[in-house]
Amino acid sequence: MIDSLKPVTTAPVPCKICGSAAMLYGVVDFHKSCEEIKGIRLPLSGVPIYYRRCQGCGFVFTDAFDDWSADQFKAHIYNDGYVAVDPDYRTTRPTANAKYVAGLWGLCKAETRVLDYGGGGDVFCSALGASGFPVAVTYDPMVPEFAQLPDQKFDLVTCFETLEHTPDPAGSIAKLLQCVADPGLVMYSTFVQPAEFDKLGLNWWYVGPHNGHISIFSKQALQVAWKRHGYNTVSLSDNNHFVFRTLPSYGIGLIK
Repeated sequence: MIDSLKPVTTAPVPCKICGSAAMLYGVVDFHKSCEEIKGIRLPLSGVPIYYRRCQGCGFVFTDAFDDWSADQFKAHIYNDGYVAVDPDYRTTRPTANAKYVAGLWGLCKAETRVLDYGGGGDVFCSALGASGFPVAVTYDPMVPEFAQLPDQKFDLVTCFETLEHTPDPAGSIAKLLQCVADPGLVMYSTFVQPAEFDKLGLNWWYVGPHNGHISIFSKQALQVAWKRHGYNTVSLSDNNHFVFRTLPSYGIGLIK
């Protein structure tokens, strides 16, 4: 039983990124997941989840879960059944991400302190440590053993497949930036809306409330979100991004 969803209203609400009017945009069943791109569909839950779209920056979001506690997210989304809608999150994705980051940083890794923001388990950071990074720390508020945000600055903050999960994206970005050294880099992944999003709408595979995908960014929304804090955004693809205030010398070869 899904409880305590925020009641839907037809009135516009302020966009969580830029503050412009966000109108109701569409509705999907709570069981819609990202695995539908593979033809895997869960039985309908009968629980409608309404999404909104900002008329200013194009940000798409649902406020249905805005009143939920961490325990409610753990009970209804991030539970033992989560692996069914994201089979790669435990090992496959963090292992591949660690290999990618270690390859990019090359000889600089011995001088790079890393925080993995929203990292789930410790697979990614353990792999970085084994590859030569002196410090690699995991933070994830949904995992008790990693739920304490470190009180220090890091040369690199990674944030893979996390921002789409937060009901408070602006607050999450502000919290993450507390941990970034200057100069320093944030390397993160989240898919931005494709060029054909107006045709796909909420049928786009990345919109998946059962995955916890409740904040769906446009390119403009990403730029606005980070620029508010004085950070520049560079996207290497529709899913891989860097942000920085002052570009470290080692970052020149990465941002190209």
